[in-house]
Amino acid sequence: MTDTLRGGEYIPGRLHPFFREKTILFPVLILSGIGLVMVYSASCSISMDEHNTLFYYLKRQSIFLFVSLGIMYATASLPYKLYKNMAYIILFAAIGLLVAVLSPALGIKANNARRWLDFGLFVFQPAEFAKIAMILFMAYSLSKKQEIGKLQEFFIGVFPHAMVFGLMAALILCQPDFGTIVVMGMICWGMMFTAGVPLLYLLSPLPLIVSGVAYFLVFKVDYRLERIIGFLHPWDDPLGNGWQLTNSLKAFGSGGLFGKGIGLSMQKMHFLPEPHTDFIFSIIGEELGLIGVTAILVLYGLILHTGTRIARQTDTFFGAMTATGITLYLGLQVIINTGVTLGLLPTKGLTLPFISYGGTSLIINMAAMGILMNIGASANHGSK
Repeated sequence: MTDTLRGGEYIPGRLHPFFREKTILFPVLILSGIGLVMVYSASCSISMDEHNTLFYYLKRQSIFLFVSLGIMYATASLPYKLYKNMAYIILFAAIGLLVAVLSPALGIKANNARRWLDFGLFVFQPAEFAKIAMILFMAYSLSKKQEIGKLQEFFIGVFPHAMVFGLMAALILCQPDFGTIVVMGMICWGMMFTAGVPLLYLLSPLPLIVSGVAYFLVFKVDYRLERIIGFLHPWDDPLGNGWQLTNSLKAFGSGGLFGKGIGLSMQKMHFLPEPHTDFIFSIIGEELGLIGVTAILVLYGLILHTGTRIARQTDTFFGAMTATGITLYLGLQVIINTGVTLGLLPTKGLTLPFISYGGTSLIINMAAMGILMNIGASANHGSK
């Protein structure tokens, strides 16, 4: 094996980035293995009812995992500096996919949302790809502006990024997928803050953002207001607005310290909606208990700690910003998914990285980890 250093120079005798960044590789592999087991456990009842087999979702997730591991190896092999030249190509591809999914001829509509493209053998969610595209564009743009010393100027350091984000947010809102917009906005804000854009500039749009969020959450769509009410007072209507949260909390409560055991969850028996995707963390709490939940959070924490370390140590501003964006991307997904299931945040459909069922999210998450591995291998060229 050889190691990719300083954006792609291979040095004989060093490990490949895929194997070199063990504090990313091992937690990802462990989480993915737990994911396979929990997807089977959480989905077997639904799978039998819908597909007359216990293994439908397990088989598909196994294929997704196999493919995604290959993609992670490929992105770990590819010198990360190449993405700097490809940032606009990737961004335009993401925008094109976001436009395509809105077409009735191409996009799949489910639950009053048009978020998926059907490619025959698999279904793809463009909004997931758009997150990574936005991270790479932001990293490229911030690094270019840092090179010319213009990050401190509002119309150079903030305005162009706000315009690109606004375009992608408008397309995603048409699906609609308000939660993804919030996540992408937080990633963009975090990357600009880390890059050194003045805090005053970053806070200046806050009144407009708060007004817009309030409008879309409370006034634009009734179900969003119902979710807020269900979040604030779930036990007032446990059979209505509070159905998801109350059953999620019951799962954690009944799991106790050690859990009921794998396969013994009751809440997955059509009490919790989407137990193998959005609420799989609740099933983990019920079957593996506090110890299992804590172990999973520690594994995520190890990846996030490594991502932060890589962002600090990399020798290029583009690499630092890319690592920052990917770390924020993973961290926000974990915080939001676990926060929703624990009743700390309003209900939002967002997968738990590496664990929840879903091909697009798993592939994009693995690709992001591969990029982070390559940046880390470049940053750590002095070790070993």
